[in-house]
Amino acid sequence: MTDSSLPPPGRDSLTDDLLWRGLIQDSTGLDELRELLDGGKSTTYYVGFDPTAQSLHVGSLMQVTTARRLQLAGHRPLLLVGGATGQIGDPKESAERTLNPPEVIAGWVERIREQLAPFVSYTGDNAAQLVNNLDWTGEMSVVEFLRDVGKHFPVNKMLAREVVRARLETGISFTEFSYQLLQANDFFELHRRHDCQLQFGGSDQWGNITAGVDYVRRRGAGPVQAFTTPLVTKADGTKFGKTEGGAVWLDPTLTSPYAFYQFWLNVDDREVDRYLRYFSFRTREELEELAKATAERPAARLAQRALAEELTSLVHGPEETRQAIAASQALFGRGSLDELAAETLRAALTEAGLVRLSGDLPDVAGLLRDSGLVGGLKEARRVIAEGGAYVNNNRVTEVDAQVSPADLLHGRYLVLRRGKRSFAGVELGE
Repeated sequence: MTDSSLPPPGRDSLTDDLLWRGLIQDSTGLDELRELLDGGKSTTYYVGFDPTAQSLHVGSLMQVTTARRLQLAGHRPLLLVGGATGQIGDPKESAERTLNPPEVIAGWVERIREQLAPFVSYTGDNAAQLVNNLDWTGEMSVVEFLRDVGKHFPVNKMLAREVVRARLETGISFTEFSYQLLQANDFFELHRRHDCQLQFGGSDQWGNITAGVDYVRRRGAGPVQAFTTPLVTKADGTKFGKTEGGAVWLDPTLTSPYAFYQFWLNVDDREVDRYLRYFSFRTREELEELAKATAERPAARLAQRALAEELTSLVHGPEETRQAIAASQALFGRGSLDELAAETLRAALTEAGLVRLSGDLPDVAGLLRDSGLVGGLKEARRVIAEGGAYVNNNRVTEVDAQVSPADLLHGRYLVLRRGKRSFAGVELGE
């Protein structure tokens, strides 16, 4: 890559670094993988993303950052967005997927392509390329698909897939059953068109990935290699995803940069070191030093802050990260609220609890009550009298104090705080 702003890989060989970070769960062979990744030549590799929603989510970051990591080491990425496979959907163990209209999927393809674009470089000898499997799958007739692709897949092996076995009693359509063939054909087409030698993906894709490796061999075009990364899980063992509830999206219109920053800032202490190894581009020495500093000062949450800052900058850019950090500090009285952009301020207050009011503004006691910071007016007046009430980080000491339109941030917001850590927001509407 030619972008000098991108960090160098760690001290070890690429394969050793991936292993140390825990990024290789399964592989077609570590010796073969070392030859491709550490042999001194640039290898073309691919990773795929199906547009089954309008945005990628934090679970997708594993594949995105791994793709970036390989490119930084000199290899050439093909980022595939599944305009064809996204219309089918990989089988779920629970039930048949709902098929989205082709025009909806086409729109999601473009959105995801835009999201992927900033993570890799499109210049230099190992310039990245975005590809869409609809380009070759859409041209194929049913007869061609059955003759050229289907004949290479023994049905007994396909039935042995765990997800297929789980669906046999409740039923699985031929549509979802055939997904594996489409993904396998992607590897063959990318090998044929771009000399792609390597595929990686999440560990839940291992069956599909090895089917593609085998299919390329059966077509007389191999050998090719593959590996999987572990699924990104929370402290309770559940995975990040679109259907697990509370998804954290990469699209800033679905999850604000402030909320994204706060998500990583609040990562469980048990998980932060693992996430740093997965996602950070700091060297091994830097991560080990950070882990030591965090252990010595756990209350400072140095690891979480490093993780939140690095990932928010990677996904949303340094300015949005600066705003998110400034908002975190300002809401607790350690910075200026006036310097926050309206979008950042609203996002931060929404996370805390934003109350929308219309008409005349109540007094400060009424605002504290309406925002939920106190249980009633009597408690609100007591908090004010004791010096524990703040409006826009300014202490209020008069129990009958009022606010004026001039106090409104960006003409519509107020930040209320009780004590040091409890705060809420008010938005004045029409």
